[in-house]
Amino acid sequence: MNIYITGLNYSINDADLNDLFAEYGEITSAKVIMDRETGRSRGFGFVEMVNDGDGQKAIDALSGAEFEKKVISVSVARPRSEKPSNSGYRERKGGYNSSSILISWYMKVCLNCLVSAFDVRSHRIGRINFD
Repeated sequence: MNIYITGLNYSINDADLNDLFAEYGEITSAKVIMDRETGRSRGFGFVEMVNDGDGQKAIDALSGAEFEKKVISVSVARPRSEKPSNSGYRERKGGYNSSSILISWYMKVCLNCLVSAFDVRSHRIGRINFD
């Protein structure tokens, strides 16, 4: 049985989660989900237990319990729902997304404006050309 735990203290690690559920039965795995960029816990995790009966006992006993000064919520983990990768928009093709193209176009226009606006030889402001 795969169990979802949320509301975990950010200092909790995999071993702490394993120790918490070990008293209810045999555990296949215990994993606290970490943030990719910061390396800090995201406050939730998963425990996989061998026996469904033991898993249900753990859910009943630990749901709403306080662990490391935080109230945790424990439930049966559901499989992730399939979501379209582009949130319903038409599929993009090519190497650049539209925002990077827009930014590079804008930078080119601004640079052209600055170069043509300032006349280096006479140190005067000239006219702005858009080409």
